[in-house]
Amino acid sequence: MKISAMAVVGFTTFLLVLLTLMVSLDFAFHWVFYLMVFGQAMVVYMVYKVLTDNYKTTKTFEDFYEDAPVSND
Repeated sequence: MKISAMAVVGFTTFLLVLLTLMVSLDFAFHWVFYLMVFGQAMVVYMVYKVLTDNYKTTKTFEDFYEDAPVSND
């Protein structure tokens, strides 16, 4: 099963928010440390996955933003 780049981004974000909550709730150091190391590895994997994703689009810089089209007034 192929995992999309956005799923990896979502999982990594969830993992690092969980890490922040664990630190603020004063969890044991070893749990926080292992999750931090795993989170750092996931950030590296996330960057690799996003940069090597086979994503194609027909949009160009001239299209600007879809939600706020540029008017030529």
